Amino acid sequence: MTLVSGPQVATPPAPRRSRAPLGGVIALAAALAAAGTLLALSPNGSEPAGSAQIRTVDQVWPDATRASIPGVLPDGAPYSPAYLLDAGTSIGTATDPGGTVLRLVLRDAAGAVRELRRLPVGGSPQFSGFTRAGDELAWAESVTTDAGAARTEMWTANVTGGAPRKITGDTGDVVFFNSQYDMVIDAGRLYWVSVAPGQDQVTEVRSARLAGGEVTVRTQPGAWALSAWPWLVSAGSGQSGPVELRDLGTGKVTTVAAAATELVTCSPAWCRVLVLAGNGPARIDLIRPDGTDRRPVADGAATASVIDVALLDRFEVLSQGTDLTTQRLLLYDLRSGASAVVADDAGMVLSRGGLLWWSRGNPQTPEWQTLDLRSLP
Repeated sequence: MTLVSGPQVATPPAPRRSRAPLGGVIALAAALAAAGTLLALSPNGSEPAGSAQIRTVDQVWPDATRASIPGVLPDGAPYSPAYLLDAGTSIGTATDPGGTVLRLVLRDAAGAVRELRRLPVGGSPQFSGFTRAGDELAWAESVTTDAGAARTEMWTANVTGGAPRKITGDTGDVVFFNSQYDMVIDAGRLYWVSVAPGQDQVTEVRSARLAGGEVTVRTQPGAWALSAWPWLVSAGSGQSGPVELRDLGTGKVTTVAAAATELVTCSPAWCRVLVLAGNGPARIDLIRPDGTDRRPVADGAATASVIDVALLDRFEVLSQGTDLTTQRLLLYDLRSGASAVVADDAGMVLSRGGLLWWSRGNPQTPEWQTLDLRSLP
């Protein structure tokens, strides 16, 4: 079962298999989400240093590239951006005015809309796994069949124009984690992971050329998720116990040790460590996968807003809960060791490819704010 964008939850669920029935949007906009807190620590590391010390993104980076995306299309349909091409251009979903189909559209910064795909809402459609290489965009489409099984296909389109093309329907039992690496493109091939059939825990790393053709399958014992290519990371990342990183090119395996009181989530460059104490979290640290360069990032009430660790190998996105529907969104910069307030009233938070976006206002037709992290010097 593909796991896609939705309201945040406190911890990442175990991967779910694609042949289970799809029930609409799954609650997983970020893996460690919802009620964050202050990102600066006092000298003893146990008390927040005070929100007055945290500047805003506009104060720290006045030339940052930002934009707003309306939460409705010109035809009045509610719109949810699922992937950004730049701060103002997005790929997203909206039903038709009659509510009979779910559309996948490209919306440019001027508001012009290009429809890419449409699927009947009766099949509980989901568009997910977005990834891009140059002008080529790829995504997964999942629907529920009349028999109650899930069917997933991989599609691609050139963002400059032309008709979308189906890459393959031979996807296996696909597993997504709402990571920017759920699908990756390398050297003209699209990669994703599936659960191998049988009782043993085995992961299939599947790939196909963007132009279509035969799917290749490479099996890896254990439960794995894709990370920055060519790395795999333990699918149990974010849970107790050690985390492993495997380089598919060289076969190198890096084991990241974790104490019994630590929950670790990793990328090839950085690992997020949630340190537990008593009945709850004590703090969040970032460390290198080899255990070096450990840095306290936030006190124990902070939570990560997106599953991916240290975006662009530099920025950790965290939240401070304000009420049941909004949160204070903050950005911790590994380069400076300081934090900045992104927004005080963020709802859903997402990030892909160095771009960060969040909803604000009416949850039914929110306005979406964007920040291009690549523009921060």
